[in-house]
Amino acid sequence: MRILIEEYQYNVANIKNILYGIDALENVEGKVSVHYVGYFYNTLLKDCVFILPKVLLKDVVGQELVFGKYKPESIANLDENNPLEAVERNFLYKFAVWIYRAIVVYKNDKRNDTDIVYHSQIAQVGNGQRRLSNTYLDILLSLLQFNRNNQSFFFFIVKNLHSGLNKINWTRTIGTQAAIVQDGRPIYLNPVNKKRQINFDEELLVIFFSILNYIGETYGFPKEICCQFQLITGKKFETYLNGFGKTRLRQIKYKYFSDKALQLWQLCYAFFDEARQVFITTEQKEYLLVKNFYIVFEAIIDELIGDNPLPDGMEKKQEDGKIVDHLFTAKSLIESENKQTYYIGDSKYYKMGHELGSESIYKQYTYARNVIQWNLDIFNNGNTTESGIRIRDDVTEGYNIIPNFFVSAKMDESFDYTNDGIEKTDRKKNRHKQVQFNNRLFDRDTLLLFHYDVNFLFVLSLYARNNTDQKTQWKHNIRERFRTEIQEWLQKDYDFYAMKAHPDVNGEEYIKTHFKELLGKVYTPFTDEKVYSLALDTTTDANKVENEQLLSVLKKYFFVADCKLGEQPNQVLQKPISEGYSPITATTKNGVLMVMMENYEGKKQKFLPTGKLAVGIKYTRDGIEIAENLQSIGYVLFHIRKDVGQHLFRVKSVQLIKSVDDLPAGIYKNVSTTEMYVVVDIDTSYEMDSSEIHSSRKAYTPNTRYDTQYFKLSQLKSPK
Repeated sequence: MRILIEEYQYNVANIKNILYGIDALENVEGKVSVHYVGYFYNTLLKDCVFILPKVLLKDVVGQELVFGKYKPESIANLDENNPLEAVERNFLYKFAVWIYRAIVVYKNDKRNDTDIVYHSQIAQVGNGQRRLSNTYLDILLSLLQFNRNNQSFFFFIVKNLHSGLNKINWTRTIGTQAAIVQDGRPIYLNPVNKKRQINFDEELLVIFFSILNYIGETYGFPKEICCQFQLITGKKFETYLNGFGKTRLRQIKYKYFSDKALQLWQLCYAFFDEARQVFITTEQKEYLLVKNFYIVFEAIIDELIGDNPLPDGMEKKQEDGKIVDHLFTAKSLIESENKQTYYIGDSKYYKMGHELGSESIYKQYTYARNVIQWNLDIFNNGNTTESGIRIRDDVTEGYNIIPNFFVSAKMDESFDYTNDGIEKTDRKKNRHKQVQFNNRLFDRDTLLLFHYDVNFLFVLSLYARNNTDQKTQWKHNIRERFRTEIQEWLQKDYDFYAMKAHPDVNGEEYIKTHFKELLGKVYTPFTDEKVYSLALDTTTDANKVENEQLLSVLKKYFFVADCKLGEQPNQVLQKPISEGYSPITATTKNGVLMVMMENYEGKKQKFLPTGKLAVGIKYTRDGIEIAENLQSIGYVLFHIRKDVGQHLFRVKSVQLIKSVDDLPAGIYKNVSTTEMYVVVDIDTSYEMDSSEIHSSRKAYTPNTRYDTQYFKLSQLKSPK
């Protein structure tokens, strides 16, 4: 068995013979590298050559070493020079099988680029030109091939085994069993069957099919077991693997005389012995190779992590030509139940410990920007997403957090295939952040990037087995793992709060009014859209001072509570809500100046910037009522005689002006046909919540429809 490592720079003179029959790239300095991964038979050396992935390499003081210990040249020919420990040698034999299986699964998936796969028939048991097998893969493939080519042989044996089976031994039945007499005839409920002696053909088949079952369960090879034998499985089969298999086969070896039975015995013994002492036929050129193995690694990670097809009609190849590796929808980082967001991943097929380049980081930020724009375009065109995801919140103009991450391969030092080993990478930097504006997590241009390592052996074996249930379970678990750990990382840099407006505050209008102070800091991720998420960056002292000032102001208008990512806001808000609040303006004035105003949106710019407004009143019953209750007016309500289009504000002061000539210069008048006006100074710092206000409750006539009126706030509100 010969071993080469993908992309490693060998001296041509050292491995020239090993490369016979395969293309390699030689540079001007006499170095050569192979850009394939897989298996081929070297007809010159009459030996198998495995080209293994570069993830086996680890940089140690400027040298690329296999397992961080061996120069690749030193393990090129394991039959002549074997510096490996027994566990390492065994690992390489088994590892080659996993690589073979992964390539086969990749090749059989029509969604993949199969042009990079080069395949010709591999090992077969039989006559003709033969060689002595020296790989574990040869043994497995030969077992599978024997099964496919000898179905008639199995059928013949099984037929003979069952001939005469279940015939009743009447002598023993009558002598040992009590009969039930029915209609004058004896009936035996438990007749004794004739027993046959142990059949060694049957035992050999049981062992053979048990081996097929094992390699099918372990490596994902198709089992194709046609006979209904009681197979050896579990811990009992482990005893066969640990030595009993060879022992038992030696005990029954001389029971077989046919060529087929002997051949089958040899295959089974070679499997347990792992001595690779079995002759197999060889074609002139046999190989299973894949060029650019990083494409296979991307397919592995995408199959195990990503959505296929991509959500919401997105394409892997984006409009700017960049190709996103992995993308899926999952629970948002903020909401713990209903809301979802996009997760963007990029798999990095590097040698162990390889650092990310700035180009890779920049490209990943670009992927995120493209995904954001894709989502925006859907809604800007008047459509909605199939996933229900909406990145941008129109109320706060904030953007949901899009988790963005790298996944790199690492080797488990104990050669463990069962542990996924997923963890934050131990490279110099496992987190990256790009911002345009400080302390704005919910900003479109705040982009976060996280870096994970995954056990290459685990994902390789999971993909190679191609077990749908196993893949689905791990996909669910790893997505939840990503979400949880990214949440933990973010909470090291940010304090997160839930906030809900006081009953007398219109939260939406407050946010619009204080847009500059809150942009990028607030977002509406929750099911209850009147509850907002507030994120404040705590990484600098200056930010902490700014955050304290902002919180002190917000608590005057909102219930505010610490709310970790994933927590339900209603639970954490119970305490501040129960403690109550103090109204912004301490007043007992319950009167409302009701101003009929159509086209409010067009007119408000004429008075809201200053907060000053002259409201015309007439010498009518409504006008007299306003004058009599002038000192009780604490609010102004703009309305259109309906429960929609209402805008409620507190007023700082109210003044009655009996002549238009006495009005302040330049003040906006809602009407210009009256002589008497009420001048109000509106508190424009926030708009109050008017969802429970009903302006239609104030009576009017057709002649007074557009007249300003007086009413008490309690009379306008819905009863509790």
